[in-house]
Amino acid sequence: MSFDELMNQLVSNCVKFAINLAIAILVFYVGKFVITRLYRFVGSILLRRRVDPSLTTFVLSTIKIILYFILIVTVIGILGIETSSFLALFASAGVAIGMALSGTLQNFAGGVLILLLKPYKVGDYIEAQGYAGTVSEIQIFHTLISTPDNKAIIIPNGGLSTSSINNWSRREYRRVSWTVSISYGDNVEAARKALLDIFASDPRVMQGKDTDPAAPGADIARDTKSRDIDSQPVEVMSRKPGLFYRLFHNKRKVKDAIDKWKSTRDANLRGLVATVDYSPKVVVDQLADSSVNLSARAWVKTPDYWGVYYDLNERIYTELPKAAGISFPFPQMDVHVTGNAPS
Repeated sequence: MSFDELMNQLVSNCVKFAINLAIAILVFYVGKFVITRLYRFVGSILLRRRVDPSLTTFVLSTIKIILYFILIVTVIGILGIETSSFLALFASAGVAIGMALSGTLQNFAGGVLILLLKPYKVGDYIEAQGYAGTVSEIQIFHTLISTPDNKAIIIPNGGLSTSSINNWSRREYRRVSWTVSISYGDNVEAARKALLDIFASDPRVMQGKDTDPAAPGADIARDTKSRDIDSQPVEVMSRKPGLFYRLFHNKRKVKDAIDKWKSTRDANLRGLVATVDYSPKVVVDQLADSSVNLSARAWVKTPDYWGVYYDLNERIYTELPKAAGISFPFPQMDVHVTGNAPS
């Protein structure tokens, strides 16, 4: 190859590279502009839908990383660099990193499941992995809970996503139980009446029946006093010719038909609601060796659980003997001696 041919080829390659570089720079900035717009668009949608902030941050970060990776690979391909070897290198590095960080990736996947499925949220009192406390933070790799004695416990999300979790805050009501021991010969009915009077005097203890908050349509059943419900089926459509056209071209008729349909649906849902008797109960639970054990049970709202438990513990101890003449027994043994004792 002569010098002139070498120079011509070199100039041609430089011109080609310069054109590809200009195209790559243009594609990079256009792609960056598109990614920014898409990032803001998805962020606005998640914000309008009031998605959890932790999940919003995770989704936006993931979208941004994936789009920038695609953009960089595209730019490298425009510059003439073979992308197949580049992708193979990244895949090999990903496999190696995945094997080295298998536990971390499991926690990452667990964090994603927790953010999506929401078995608990910040502020819930949960019991899991041998610890119990209030959830203060839900992060991608771990969950931070605060125990009642103000210890900060960090639990990996991998175990939380695959193990059993007791979420005490999930239900609106909780049942408080006491075991009250009385002596043999004491009046059980008098003790029962005294305990029920103690429960009745505390406004935090629920009395009577109420709808089960977990039952279908419970929220509708609680909100029936403010509106009249027509429980009869509503015939929205008719076989008469032309009625469909007139109905759906009259906004008032459409609104009335929809309202009646919702009323019927609400009435049907109220029929599915389970009614639970939350009245306190006192029953004879066990005839023990030295005492008759009464089981006293009362329902309270979940935030009032421990306050009611400790307060009524003290009231039962101080008021029950005065009100019903009850004596609290203690373990005892009768020893009978037969025959003559040795001198």
